Amino acid sequence: MAEPLADPAEVRAHLVAAAKAGVSLSYGEILEHLGYRFSRPKMRQLCAMLGEIDREAEARGEPELAVLVVRASDRIPGQGWWVAGGGASRGYAGLWEGPGAARFIAAVQRETFDYWQAPAR
Repeated sequence: MAEPLADPAEVRAHLVAAAKAGVSLSYGEILEHLGYRFSRPKMRQLCAMLGEIDREAEARGEPELAVLVVRASDRIPGQGWWVAGGGASRGYAGLWEGPGAARFIAAVQRETFDYWQAPAR
């Protein structure tokens, strides 16, 4: 079995900090925070971990955090987020890139930012 990319709690902590700051992180940025340079294999490992982090967040009644991990080029999550149901679970049936996708992602990210920026957090 391959060694995990990082401790999921550490990845979650980076994402919660980003949510509290009201920012997204590119795949490269979060990998850099974890001590890696960007590579496709590392990105795939990260994406698998993001799915698990979001499943645990959902069980705790928290909003998803994976939506905060985006491509540097357009600040929209990659295909994995969309395929995992990120848009479909909310009734979004548009393209996964472009202005419509950007507006949709901004709204989903806003939910996450609002939750983590609430005074009780």
